[in-house]
This record gives sequence, C-alpha cells and structure tokens, in this order.
Amino acid sequence: MIVTRSWLNEWIDLNGVSTDQLAKTFNSIGLEVDSISTYKVPQKIVFGRVLECEKHPDADKLNVCKVDVGDAVLQIVCGASNVRAGLDVVVATVGAVMPDGMVIKQAKLRGVESEGMICSAKEIGLPDSKDGIMELDGSIGKFKLGQEVCENPIFSDDVIEIELTANRGDCLSIRGIARDLSAAFDRALRERNIKESEEKRVGIGRILALSHENNLNVNIRYKAVDLKELKLSFVVKLRLLQIEEKKETDIESAIAYATHSSGVVLRAYNHGFFCAKDEILAKASLCQDENGFASIMARENKKASTIGITQEDASKATSDEGIVLIEASYIPPDIISKKMQSKKMAAGHSYYRASRGSEPDLDQGLNYCIDFIESNSASSVFGGTIELYDMHEDKIISVSKKEIDEIVGANIDKAKITKILKNLGFETTKLSAEDFVVLVPKFRHDISNRQDIAEEIVRLIGIDNIPSKPFTFTEDNRLGDDYFRYKKRQTYRHKAAYSGFFESVSFVFDDKKILQEYGFETLDESKELLNPIVNTLDTLRSTLLSGLLRAASNNSKNGYSSVKLFEIGSVFSSQREESLKMAMLFSGDRESQSLSNSGKPLKVDFGFFAQKVSNIIGEFELREFKTKHSLSHPFQSAAVVMEGEVVGELFRLHPNVEDSYDLGITYMCELDFEKLPSGLKTAKKTSKYQASYRDLSIVMPKEMSYEKVKSVIEESATLELVRFYPVDKYSDESLGENMSLSIRFVLQSNDKTLEEEDITKAMDSILNALNNKLGIGIR
Repeated sequence: MIVTRSWLNEWIDLNGVSTDQLAKTFNSIGLEVDSISTYKVPQKIVFGRVLECEKHPDADKLNVCKVDVGDAVLQIVCGASNVRAGLDVVVATVGAVMPDGMVIKQAKLRGVESEGMICSAKEIGLPDSKDGIMELDGSIGKFKLGQEVCENPIFSDDVIEIELTANRGDCLSIRGIARDLSAAFDRALRERNIKESEEKRVGIGRILALSHENNLNVNIRYKAVDLKELKLSFVVKLRLLQIEEKKETDIESAIAYATHSSGVVLRAYNHGFFCAKDEILAKASLCQDENGFASIMARENKKASTIGITQEDASKATSDEGIVLIEASYIPPDIISKKMQSKKMAAGHSYYRASRGSEPDLDQGLNYCIDFIESNSASSVFGGTIELYDMHEDKIISVSKKEIDEIVGANIDKAKITKILKNLGFETTKLSAEDFVVLVPKFRHDISNRQDIAEEIVRLIGIDNIPSKPFTFTEDNRLGDDYFRYKKRQTYRHKAAYSGFFESVSFVFDDKKILQEYGFETLDESKELLNPIVNTLDTLRSTLLSGLLRAASNNSKNGYSSVKLFEIGSVFSSQREESLKMAMLFSGDRESQSLSNSGKPLKVDFGFFAQKVSNIIGEFELREFKTKHSLSHPFQSAAVVMEGEVVGELFRLHPNVEDSYDLGITYMCELDFEKLPSGLKTAKKTSKYQASYRDLSIVMPKEMSYEKVKSVIEESATLELVRFYPVDKYSDESLGENMSLSIRFVLQSNDKTLEEEDITKAMDSILNALNNKLGIGIR
C-alpha cells in the first residue's frame, strides 16, 4: 500500500509529526513500513509563467518563449509540444544542477539564445508523466513566480510504502491508513460530509432502472454524471504516478484516485452500454451468473461486470464526455474468496481489494468520487441514488476488563480501553463496571473474538509500553516425547513453507521396478506386500525422492516453470524398519518472470539450492560424496554434514533423468529427519572488540581437495581465529596444474583489540602449517 504524506494530511492533521515519527508509529501499530522515498527538487529550479510563445525561426519543433521568473523575464527555447502562453511552469535557471547531474548553462539553440530550461516531471526527479512539460495549477497551493520549487511541500513530499498483512484490508486506502493514525495520535479523522443539493437536478431514475435478485450478499449504489470538460489537476496526476495507477483517460484516472483515497470499490460504466437503440433509459440487472457470482447484466444478457472481481471492457467508460454511471459496491470478503476457490475465473484489479475486505461505507466513497469529478470539470450530476442493500449481521463481542488484562499481561485503565476502541471505530456499551459489549465496525473483517480486541489494545498502547513480568511456573511440564516429535515436524514444515517450498504428500507405497532401476534398496521378498493396491504401488518406499520426482514432473507438464516441493515422511529398509526422512526438490527457474530480471529469470544452481536448504535446516558443510543410486549427476553431489555427522545427501538430478521426467535443471536433497537439530539453542558469548579480516591467496594443486586445506588450518589455528571460508579461486596458463584459492580469515579476541603483531603471528602459524604438511604457500 503506497501513501504520501501530503495525501494523508488531507484525511488527518499531521502538523508537528515528522516523517521519521510517522514511520515509527506505523511500525508500532502493525503497519510495517517497507520503504520511504523523498522527492527533493534541486535549488535554482523555480516557478515561472510563459508570457509569450512563438515558433523558432529555424526549427519546426522548437518554440521561443518569454518566461517570467519573478525578478526577470527569460528567453528560453523549448521543444515540448504542450508549451504555450499563459502556462505556469517549472524553470531550471542557469547554474541549476539537475538530478541526473546535468548543469544548466546559457546556450544557443539553432542560433537563438536560451537562458534556462522549462522542465518536465522526470527532469526534476519526479515520476515520468510522459506528457511533456509540467502544467501547474492551483492544486499545488500558493506560490510566487521566482520562488524555488523545493520550498513547496508538494514537490518535497514523502512517499511511504506499507507492507500490509493479508487481514488488514481496511488499510488498503489513504482513509483507512489515516483512520489507524487517528487512533495512534488521538487526532480526529477529517471526514468529508458532502451535502448534495437536489434542486433543479434531473433524477437518476429517468436514465437508469435497476432490477435485481434477492439474497446475493451485495451492497451496491449508483450515481450518474453527465461528463463535460473533465481535467485532472497536477497534484492528482502526480499522485497517480506515485502509486503507479496512471490510466488512459481522465475518468478512469478519477475512479482510480477516488478508490485509492476512500477505499470503496468504484467503477465507471458507459451509460450507452445499457441502453437500447435511440433510448435514454438504461436498464441493468443484478443477478447470479452461470458460476454463482453476483453480476451486473445489460440488455440481451450482456455481462457488464462481476461484482468485486472484474469489469468487461465493453462496459467501461473510456470517454471524458457523455453520461457515465458511477458504481460503488461491497461484498463480504469471505464470500467472494470462497466462491473464487471453488470457481476459478480471471480476476481484475478490484478483486485484490474486495477479497481482502474493501470499505463498506459506500456513501462516503461515492460522494467523494462525485465531489471530485464536480471539482475538476463542468459536469452535471443527476439527482438521487439507486441502491441495493443486503443486511449483514453485526459482529458483537462481549469482553471484560479482567479478560483484556489477562491477555495483555498488564492492568489497562478501562477509560483508556474505551477511548482506544472508539478511536478505532468500535462502538462500546458497558454492561457493568468491568464488562463491555463491543460492536465491531463493518470494515474490520479480521476481528472475530475477544483475543482480537485485546490485540487492538496492545497495538495502540505499544508492546514496548507494557511492563515485562517474570514467568510463573505453577506445575511441572507434562509434555512428552510425542509432542516434541510433532513440534519438530511442524517447525520444519513451516520453515520449508516460509522458504517458498510447497508440501507434497504421497503414498508410503512405491513402484518396485522404479526403485530397482535407480539403485535404491527394496524390501526382502519375505517382507513384501501380499496384496498391493495396484501393480505400480507394490512395495513400501525406501526413499522420498521418487515421489517428489513424479509430483514435480506433473507440475512441469502443467506449465509451471519453477517447481519447489518438500516432503517429510516415513521410509522403510529392506527389513521393514521404519525411519523418518525429509526431502526437497527445486526445478527450473529461481523466481518468476518480472521487470527486475527482464523476463529471463536465472535457473536454479548448486549454490542457490544449498542456500535454500540451509535456510530450512540451518548451517551445514558439504563434503565430496558419491550417491549409491543413479538419480544423481556424477559430478554434482555432496554429503550434508552437521556438527561432524552426515545427515543426508544433496545433488543435481542426472540430465538423463531430467529428460525422462520432462524437467529442467533440478536439484534434490534427502535428509535423515531424526538427525536434524531441534530444541532450544544456547546463546554463546561474543567479543565486544572489533574483528579483523585477512585474505590469503594460496597456490595449490588443482587435484587437492579443500577438505585437506581446511583440516590443516583448523589444526594450526590460534585462539584468535573465529572463522574462515573460501571467497575466490583462479587459474591460468602461468599457474599450470596449480590454482590460486583465496581464503578470508576473521580474527577476534575476547580480551582486547588485536594488534598487527597478533594478526601476523596467527597468519604465520597457518602458513607454516600449510607449507610443512601440504607443501603449499601464498601466491
């Protein structure tokens, strides 16, 4: 969710609140700030006004302008197609240093003197509008000709991107974010109470008739506008660029702006889409479509839109002139999400907002949109509203102060509880001195029980403001081994899921021929299944790898370019001895196609996959290893070692196997789950003194394994050596059969800051050992 400070200030007074304080407040109330961008226009860039504009005598695409910058009238040659007399503009004067480093100088362009530059948005560091030079208007506030642009708050705004959790759909708007801030700062929300004057207005009923089916769980409202001369202000255009919502037409932009600001899902329809030929009365119907979704239909059963999901292109208002129907809609997020799970269909931009919980106060959003259009055009609004309202049950939660205190872990004043809930939009009624009945506002779809109410109290008080208390143990721990085994399994499942892997669950039965083909252990004949389910599941599995391969192959054949799977399950030895394994598979692309990778994502490789596995199970070492089966690539396989013990294997799939399963580059790992670490971790003391780093480039035979070098370094290391690791290797003709291996050493003492003499002594000890035991030295 993207907000700007100036936009927020339209809904809540932020006077005296710094952007740094604003960001800290967001984080403390659960709205995590992902990034903050500040626009800073350089000095010597000023406001100006074009007094005259004439064609350049020697260039068809250039104009010679006289520009008033307050204390002077400058002659500037400009090539923008939209430059004209009477326009308020931004001028970079001589000596200004532009954001891209260009210095503005006095120059001659085709023989005509030019004393500056009339700027576009991109040229002064703002988002690129691609509309030529900026056309300023009253939306930026009062300014003087010659005043530096950087002094205007619109041109030195802060853009804040907030990472919302999935349950906070109420904050998918400027108003929603401001509503939470009003509770945090205890400042009133600036509601816009727009009163319509219905006098001398043509009623909407003359141009629109709405029929409907009942019990569709939809709230919907319509207003109509006869659009004329709609023109968006400079600030609106700038904000739409900042939130990446620039549209083709001004009416589409107006709808996007009002939706982002108010939180209400708004749409604009072409009135003519619903009319018969030569008729002015549009007839629309709200009914259930073939998939069970609430949809707006026109004559001859033409679909205009599916509420909360998508709008048909033919019904959209794309012209800035003529009659337009403005729709505000609301559908409970749980209803629309469940239907989309059972009936998959293409979704438009509005589904993201509707499925997470859009703003249900339709009047507020619709009136905001109509007022916005009226303020930026010569349009006339039709009187009245056509609406359909389905009652939704109020959520009422009973909670006592004692329960809140127990959940929070502190004694919270009841007056403070009431004030916090009121500021957040909750209505409270006291049953007694200690008991509350809380009416949950309709925009808080995520609140369902008293624990949620307590969480809101904690969120606004601040977790750091709740005093810490020691744990009190009132009885012995009754948890047994079964629980801890279950807990360990759940922990690793969650870690794998957080790392982007999807869980695969397959039968404990497998195809004996496949296992034998790839060299895996199979059951002794005396232990085989007597009555297998089918011929292809005729034995107990001895590995999880074959099941993951089948699942990955099915995903690949269904068009997935990246497949990430894991499974934790039982495998069996030849004597039917059961053990628990964990296996992972990563095939194809590292990531989805995007702008950042130019649509060409890298393929998974050995190091990338090893890091993914490490994210799940923790730190480990890899040792040279050859698998007993033939699934692995002969030169890309390793044993996984944790605390000196081999816990599994990691390898690339053999190219022939990849081809047989229709897979791209694929890496797999299978681990002994019982050997993976679990339980509490012990904190270790660390030094408070600064660490020192030294890199050594060692010349060694190409055939020599790093394991030998590592072993010698460990044996000869002094106490100051904290860790070491290879960072580079190099070979060329001058080195012959040798190569250069660069190793980084980290040295640190618990007692003092190491001096150069200490570091040299530690390095000499290692170099002497490498020379004496392996016959190698520095390059």
